[in-house]
Amino acid sequence: MSFKQRFDLPGDVAVVTGGGRSIGYQTALALGEAGAHVVIIEPRAEMGEEAVKDLTARGYKAELFEGDVTDSARMTAIADELAARGTPATILINNAGIGDSGTSSEDVSDDLWLKIMNVNVNGVFWCSRAFGAHMVKAGKGSIVNLGSMSGTIANRPQPQTPYNVSKAAVHHMTRSMAAEWAQHKVRVNAVAPTYIETPMVSANPANLERLPIWLNDTPMGRMGQADEVAAAILFLASDAASLITGAVLPVDGGFTCW
Repeated sequence: MSFKQRFDLPGDVAVVTGGGRSIGYQTALALGEAGAHVVIIEPRAEMGEEAVKDLTARGYKAELFEGDVTDSARMTAIADELAARGTPATILINNAGIGDSGTSSEDVSDDLWLKIMNVNVNGVFWCSRAFGAHMVKAGKGSIVNLGSMSGTIANRPQPQTPYNVSKAAVHHMTRSMAAEWAQHKVRVNAVAPTYIETPMVSANPANLERLPIWLNDTPMGRMGQADEVAAAILFLASDAASLITGAVLPVDGGFTCW
């Protein structure tokens, strides 16, 4: 196998949660371009349908399953349906997540804490359990989780303890599952991005004041782009990373070097 072929994914079925926009969509695009059959899971059907429409227009295989990662029964049902029709997922990208910043710890409500943990931690586990069970049975699979540099450092100037804790949990979940499932030839890795320039980030007025501090704390002096994260995910998902499991790959412009 050539080095270039190690990045190819013919015959793979790649599930991307939250694949309708931003990093999720760019990841779906990267996986489709590599030859995978992409399965997007989105709670918002319209957004998912637009993504699938664009992917298929490019000549890639793609389909949508409507569902919310916090619904463990739904995630199990999707995983089982794919397996029952003879196309079990061989790649899972746990991309779906939510963020919240600006609330000091003493002001964090129970509802806010539980909402973030339910999506960012429970959702990753429910999906990994559901799709990973079929990978373990088949003796093959690759899972890539969306962590964050915030799982390693405490951000400034904005307080965001719940989000940071949720991503730290994702990092350790990644290592724990990787150690457990290595014997079954199922690899589990994560990426830990910096601030990514997305419409959601740009639309928040508070971020205009935070941006100079963020960039000053970043050796490369810039925010990241969604396709840069997607490229790293493609690497970890593919056989190019065949000896890598339990890794949390910084995609942060050097942020965590300082």
